[in-house]
Amino acid sequence: MAVDMESLVEATSGAVGALVSTTVLYPLDTCKTKYQAENRAHQHQKYRNISDVLWEAISKGQVLSLYQGLGTKNLQSFISQFIYFYGYSFFKRLYLRESRSKSIGTTANLIIAAAAGACTAIATQPLDTASSRMQTSDFGKSKGLWESLSEGTWGDAFDGLGVSLLLITNPSIQYTVFDQLKHRMLKGNMTKQKDDVSSPKALSAFSAFILGAVSKCIATCLTYPAIRCKVMIQSAKSDETEEGKLQPKSRKTLSGTVHSIWEKEGILGFFKGLQAQMLKTVLTSALLLMIKEKIAKTTWVLMIALRRLMLITRPKIKSS
Repeated sequence: MAVDMESLVEATSGAVGALVSTTVLYPLDTCKTKYQAENRAHQHQKYRNISDVLWEAISKGQVLSLYQGLGTKNLQSFISQFIYFYGYSFFKRLYLRESRSKSIGTTANLIIAAAAGACTAIATQPLDTASSRMQTSDFGKSKGLWESLSEGTWGDAFDGLGVSLLLITNPSIQYTVFDQLKHRMLKGNMTKQKDDVSSPKALSAFSAFILGAVSKCIATCLTYPAIRCKVMIQSAKSDETEEGKLQPKSRKTLSGTVHSIWEKEGILGFFKGLQAQMLKTVLTSALLLMIKEKIAKTTWVLMIALRRLMLITRPKIKSS
């Protein structure tokens, strides 16, 4: 019961943190995604930097279109973070119980995080694909969730699943680094309640923000080429020639995307938009983990108070 309850606290706090951080930073995410999705030779690029996407929305009077797909993205973020944090917390505590260890090693942590990430990717891939199509659509021309998912075959909704499974190393690296840094910072600093229910001491908001930023920065740098390929595979736009003419849209594969980037942009093309990705993901992750830490602490206090209330009222119910 204690294991399941703590997993539920982790999942709920992580999901709420993802919801808030995604909403606050969504316009930046839209600009970043449209910039990453463009694949043309340098002399034909429409967007020279991420600010060009913002100015396009302003000049067309489509500022609100920076929020196109927000509902789908929030749904995807909430579900994925809930599944990930629940799975990560549950498997970690299960490992500690079965191995009878007091701490978890880096290798085991990576494996557990990867397992949770794989479950998350498979469950939420259609929503991820739909949100990417909405963000990369022309401003003011984004389709709804059902339209985005039904415009092709059901298999198209899972475009980029292979890359998503590859990218489970990103949160695996991120949360492993965060967890290890947090463990060292709070080592031996656990609080005990009178009824022998222990609750983990939360990090300060500033500490959680810094650790979240550092851990996400490391993970993003190591996995960015795969991130760029995934955005291009899920993009709503058709392929473009160097002259800017549209070609009939065909199903994109990882090998085809890698070849296209190499041919049109060279080796540096695999890192196009890295600065924007770093800014967005670091801020998102830092805010998520900061909010999660605070919500988790509050939830623990409420749970313990509820448990004590139940213990107090139980004898009264029996006597009556």
